[in-house]
Amino acid sequence: MVYFIKPFSVKKVLKRVNLKQFNMKTYAKKTALFSLLFSGILLFSCSNNDDSDDNNEINFSAENTARAARTDNVVEGSFNIMEAGYVEAEEGRSNSVSLFPACATIEIMPNGNGGMIVIDFGESCTLNNGANVSGRIEMDYGPLDGGTRTINYSYEDFTYNNNAVSGGGQIVRQIANQNGNPQSSATETIVVSFPGTDVTATRDGSRVIEWVEGVGSGTWVDNVFNITGNWNTELSNGFSRSGEVTQALVKKLSCIYLVSGVLEIQQEGLTGSIDWGEGNCDNQATLIFNGQQFPIVL
Repeated sequence: MVYFIKPFSVKKVLKRVNLKQFNMKTYAKKTALFSLLFSGILLFSCSNNDDSDDNNEINFSAENTARAARTDNVVEGSFNIMEAGYVEAEEGRSNSVSLFPACATIEIMPNGNGGMIVIDFGESCTLNNGANVSGRIEMDYGPLDGGTRTINYSYEDFTYNNNAVSGGGQIVRQIANQNGNPQSSATETIVVSFPGTDVTATRDGSRVIEWVEGVGSGTWVDNVFNITGNWNTELSNGFSRSGEVTQALVKKLSCIYLVSGVLEIQQEGLTGSIDWGEGNCDNQATLIFNGQQFPIVL
């Protein structure tokens, strides 16, 4: 078979080659431009997503979060003072070393079927654990029935380390729980006012306070309590937080702060936790959101 080759023009070939090169260059430029544009959009999208994630992690009110945590500390500290007064006055666990100095007076008014206890701290009284308090705590209690007793308590013009405390609650007090320890199951509505601001906090909840160390030792110094339960905290500026104890909060009567434990919280659309540490007596706690940690000064 014979093949015939059609004559061709060199100029036409060069023209076609140049045109092809031009088209290739144009295509390459367009491809590069499109790739750059796509990469930019992708990068912008990822950056926006990252920023959104970061905002979710840190978009909370540090001031209000700290107020809610301080409310927890004030409520627990005030409760332990009230309970210590009841124990010394009514349960026959007289301490050779009392939590209450001479500036505190404890008045017992039995009525044959229970009675009332009033602890009066006057205008200012520094307790032996360093807490500065004022005002009164009143307890109205019923008869001892099957090892339990109901106590209604209230704070009257009371302050705890310059924080005003009002309201009160009810306790079902057990002389001994299944572990053989004294235990209080409490419901409460407490209002805390902070110095230097008109913002107040209201805490409603239910807790179980188990006296786990120092029972019957004759001194308050070694008394330790484990606290479990759940509660809601509402600030007067509209902030709200709910919390549930996931690791027992530990209160040492010798310290004016909670020393350990974890409270799982929900606030401002976020879920996180507050960790009070590993047992040291200090005014530090840690707020944890999405693995990020933020310090809180109580």
